[in-house]
Amino acid sequence: MKKLLLGTVIALSLALPAQAAQVTLPTNPTSVTGNFALTPGSGSFEDQVIFQVTGAPAYVVIGQATNTFAGPGDMIQNWIASIYNDGDDNIINNADDELLFGPQAAQPCIMTPNCQAVGGGGTVLGSGYYYVEFTGVGSGTSGYAGNVSTFAVPGPAVGAGIPGILAAIGGFIAWRRRKQAAA
Repeated sequence: MKKLLLGTVIALSLALPAQAAQVTLPTNPTSVTGNFALTPGSGSFEDQVIFQVTGAPAYVVIGQATNTFAGPGDMIQNWIASIYNDGDDNIINNADDELLFGPQAAQPCIMTPNCQAVGGGGTVLGSGYYYVEFTGVGSGTSGYAGNVSTFAVPGPAVGAGIPGILAAIGGFIAWRRRKQAAA
């Protein structure tokens, strides 16, 4: 039994990333409050940036996480970002979490040498707990920083839908009657 348990522990340690970090942002993060910075260094990593949405629906966006490196030795390999909910058990990075956006791979920065960025996209979310997961393989002194922001989703336009159509028809009928009476 001890050998089986030891074998399981060794297999899990090989399967799990070498490094993992979690950053918790305030509820409904904005461009001012949603900033984060992580330094995975060398080896594989799986970092989570955790946030809560209240008063939903809200549009959330990964506002570009950027790694600026001194040379190729500090570049993050296979760097991707994804947005998940925390599932029914409310535990971050567990088996029941649902992928909501991504995975989105990092791309070279436009007009900035020795730079790569991931993000720039997002999705509409209801109230609840969510996290952005960044995975990759760091080398040298690699690190990255970025922003997660939520924006309120506008409600329906005033006068839209069936009530707006009925009001428009009623207004048209009243206008027609006045025009006929004046003639």
